[in-house]
Amino acid sequence: MVHSTLTPVFVGLRTGLHVLFATLLALVVVRVAVVGGPWALPSLVLAAAFGAVYLLGARIARAAEGRRSRAGVLWLVGLTVLWTALLVLVPEAAYLVFPLFFLYLHVLPRVVGPVAVVLATAVAISAIGVHGGFTVGGVVGPVVGAGVALLIGLGYRALAREAAEREELVAELLATRDRLAATEREQGVLAERARLAREIHDTVAQGLSSIQMLLHAAERADGDRPGAEHVRLARETAADGLADTRRFIRELAPPTLEAGLPAALRRLAATQWSADGVTVAVDAPETVALPMDLQTALLRIAQGAVANVVQHAGAARVRLVLAVDGREARLTVTDDGRGFDVVAVDGRARSTDSFGLRAMADRVAQFGGRLEVDSSPGSGTTVVATLEVP
Repeated sequence: MVHSTLTPVFVGLRTGLHVLFATLLALVVVRVAVVGGPWALPSLVLAAAFGAVYLLGARIARAAEGRRSRAGVLWLVGLTVLWTALLVLVPEAAYLVFPLFFLYLHVLPRVVGPVAVVLATAVAISAIGVHGGFTVGGVVGPVVGAGVALLIGLGYRALAREAAEREELVAELLATRDRLAATEREQGVLAERARLAREIHDTVAQGLSSIQMLLHAAERADGDRPGAEHVRLARETAADGLADTRRFIRELAPPTLEAGLPAALRRLAATQWSADGVTVAVDAPETVALPMDLQTALLRIAQGAVANVVQHAGAARVRLVLAVDGREARLTVTDDGRGFDVVAVDGRARSTDSFGLRAMADRVAQFGGRLEVDSSPGSGTTVVATLEVP
């Protein structure tokens, strides 16, 4: 049963059905006990069996909610057979047709249920007529009961359908809320990374640049004096630190995604990687329809992959290929560098050289995707990140 604001209504209807069944069955038992006769014992046995089967099958009927259970249909057939046998011996058993009406409508398929109600009504009218003669009340009573049961059954189904639709809507709203929360978190992370990039640029990078220029000036002033070699080494160390710092800044502050992922990848390729001797090419469609968090993840992966190539691969060319196919977005990064032994890097997963790959793998795992790395010494590297599109 669907748990919603309509659940009390369903519980009330089901409880009312159980009370109606118990009351009518008690009436049949009292009738048999008072009147007696040679068929009293078989009648009581049938009544007890009818009640036991109803109780044992109530769980099956509840399991049939929202789907048609073969076990529920078989249970209802057995209940109908016992009712028909009891009807032959006790005319008051005709009243038990009323709870059966609701069971037919609830358990049987949409078309079969009303047909079963009509047939059961005919059987009840016939049994009443055979036992005590056909009367207006004996005909009108079951017919009115069948009509009321049909109306209540239709109302029950309408309520169940509305509850299911409402539950689906609530699930969609919750999923949307989670996606918005994830997007807000991602935007917060991006904002913080951009702030860190600005701080590093304005402090560490500027300081290293100033140190480099001062040391260069000192070196030019008197390149042959004692200690000049140390000045030259300090300048080169500052230059290396400045290059690393600028690389960190590029990683912390990726190109904006306002124009979409393909444009951001092209701006990433246009960054001054040539200063490191690397040419980056991009093959991507003009536009892609992807959620913003997915675009951000792919851009981060591309940025990390290119940074890995620049730092470790000794490559001259890098190619980024973006493809969106149905429910998947695939980013392929290929370089012509020195390559590496994938198995060996996996074996030292905590080493510095493999940190970039681990970071990309962690980001891919956050989106339930997969990261494939194909490389060998001397043959370049291909990294393929595949993310599912929701």
